[in-house]
Amino acid sequence: MPSLLIIAHGSRRAASNDEIRQLADAVRVQPAHAYDHVEAAFLELAEPGILDGLTALAARGATEIVAFPYFLAAGTHVAQDIPDVIAGFGVAYPAVKVRLTQHLGASAALPAAILGMAA
Repeated sequence: MPSLLIIAHGSRRAASNDEIRQLADAVRVQPAHAYDHVEAAFLELAEPGILDGLTALAARGATEIVAFPYFLAAGTHVAQDIPDVIAGFGVAYPAVKVRLTQHLGASAALPAAILGMAA
């Protein structure tokens, strides 16, 4: 089974980074998900960084990693920075397949989630 890496921006505010770690914990305990491991990593300002997160999953035996950008818009971080880090990882770990998903904001489920939370 693949592993899942939830990638967030990172914040100077520790509590914000902890929210992302708690999200990974909540995803991890969902019944019947398709991942051996679920972890969080950060683009900047918090640890682990994306490269460290990918490397840690590889060290745990992951041969396939799904990288999920927890970003609302496809700005430079989503379009360039995250793919660049993943490409660098691929050079160092050619046996590990990394699939980059669309960012959270591209989800067709997001509009309904917004309406549900606003109700």
